[in-house]
Order: sequence, then C-alpha cells, then structure tokens
Amino acid sequence: MEATIALRLPRDAASVPLIRQMFDGTLRSLGVEPQIRDDIELMLTEACANVVRHAGPSDEFMVCAGVYDKLCVIRVIDMGGGFDPPNISEAPLGAESGRGIQIMRALADDIRFTNRHENGSVVCLEKRLRFAPGAAGPHFMAN
Repeated sequence: MEATIALRLPRDAASVPLIRQMFDGTLRSLGVEPQIRDDIELMLTEACANVVRHAGPSDEFMVCAGVYDKLCVIRVIDMGGGFDPPNISEAPLGAESGRGIQIMRALADDIRFTNRHENGSVVCLEKRLRFAPGAAGPHFMAN
C-alpha cells in the first residue's frame, strides 16, 4: 500500500503551510516518529518556499508527496524559468536567507534536481521513515 497526496497550488506564501500541515497530518496518522516528521516538514517547507520566491513567472506549482513502504518521496514541481543547481552558491555563515538547498541536502537521505529550463524545475526529496511502536503505518504498508 502507499499513501500519496498530489496538489496543484498557487505560487503564494499561504500555500506553504497548507501543504505542510496536510502532509504532516498524513505522516502523524501513519505513526511516523516526530523527529522524522520534523525533518520532512522542514525539507518540504524549504522546497516550497524556494518555488514561491524564485519560480517566476509561473502562477502555480505542484507537490506530489507519498509514503512507499518505509520511504517518503516528495516532488516539488514548478513551471517557472528553471535553475541550475550546481551554480547555486552556498550561503555564508550566519546568512538570514539562501540556505534552503543546504538545509534540504542536510536533512534528505537523497535529493535530486531536474532543470527543465523554460518549463521549470523538479526537486525530489527522499527520507527513510521510522515509526512509533504500535503505529498504523507499518501494518498498512505491509498489505
């Protein structure tokens, strides 16, 4: 079994807490450990916030997030101008902004960027899950 959420959202700051809360509720219902949920919430927040800030001129973006066995896979897809991840420089120590990609890299077990140039970008984040004792998730994922 798998649990998935796919949403097309307006490229607006109000979309970020909406998708974050929806997916956290799903992970909480499955019994994913709080620390793992926190990591996923922060990765998702950073990926979506980057779209809101940088993915012009598009008016919307998509988030596809799912749990497959003990793996969480999140794809944040924008229809903006695209970007070239190897050319993104790291933010200086103490910087107030510009650390989103660094944070995602630190928290994700795997991260991939696909630049579709004028058709936008895809950020794919993966995180291995751990479940609380007696959680529903492992039972449902085994079926």
